[in-house]
Amino acid sequence: MTGPPNEETHPMTDHASASRRSVGMLLPEETFRRVFGQVDLQRLESHPALRLLADRPLRIDAQDAALLSEVEILVTGWGSPVLDAALLDEMPALRAIAHSAGTVRTLVTDEVYRRGIAVSSSASVNAIPVAEFTVALIVLGAKRAFWAAQRLREGAAEIDLEGSWPAVGIRSRTVGIIGASSVGRLVIERLRAFDLDVVLADPTLTPAQARELGVALVPLPELMERSDIISLHAPLLPSTSRMIDRELLRRMRPGTTFVNTARGELVDQDALADRLDDGDVTALLDVAEEEPLPLGSRLRTHPHAFLTPHIAGSVGTELGRLSAHAVDEVISFATTGTFAEEISASTFSLRA
Repeated sequence: MTGPPNEETHPMTDHASASRRSVGMLLPEETFRRVFGQVDLQRLESHPALRLLADRPLRIDAQDAALLSEVEILVTGWGSPVLDAALLDEMPALRAIAHSAGTVRTLVTDEVYRRGIAVSSSASVNAIPVAEFTVALIVLGAKRAFWAAQRLREGAAEIDLEGSWPAVGIRSRTVGIIGASSVGRLVIERLRAFDLDVVLADPTLTPAQARELGVALVPLPELMERSDIISLHAPLLPSTSRMIDRELLRRMRPGTTFVNTARGELVDQDALADRLDDGDVTALLDVAEEEPLPLGSRLRTHPHAFLTPHIAGSVGTELGRLSAHAVDEVISFATTGTFAEEISASTFSLRA
């Protein structure tokens, strides 16, 4: 008669679990419910290289302290806490962070990189709906669709589109792209389907690199002067804060449409409102320096500004891309030791 199996003979020993990477999620419950569906949770639970510590977000408290100490791969998202030294001390086994959203700038600190922790984000897939929304705004802006809809709402019996805006329509127009970011590149790619010219301003690119994208590289002041439609896609960095200033806005010629689906802080908001007061340019804005935009903001009620409440990024059915990508990255790190889309310490300072 044999006794109970010991650690050396039991088929499910700690040795088997030790070969798997422990995964924990640290994000608000609301974000977890919105972004992570059963399919992707099942992928985390069933993958042989992973050990999901809990099928819920972990809490930073005594109850979950033991689980936090085991986390090797951390999944984060919108609203996750800042990963400072104190919090990282709670996760001594942490080796990698897979962020199920775009920017990691409000999440990752220098301490993360000092400890050799790998970082990934889902910015590449979040860029897809932003680019789609941006192209839609460019086309609708070229057609003066928002202006026409407003006139109808105000009771106009007829709309003289061409009389009011002689340069109307998308064909043969010049679109200026500011920033060859992930979104900027996708917008350029999608604009190839249209009969128009695209120019690009980006100080990090060479003319040869711009030609590879199929666009002409021009200085930013020149782009502001020659573009019919300007679309902003620069990263928000200390060096780019309010980069679109009063002088650049004054360079926009009559009839220009200015599109911002990037960050409101990239633009001098007061200077933009002043330029709109001239009555000959239009702004299509999905972002603002302060969100939600204060009720007293001039832009909120300006007749030449058309606003949406930061909806260009992933919403609704698009959120599944974020969770799927984050899980892909978790599996990549667990099986290969690297992320497919790792954000290195050197590139972190250049990203939005």
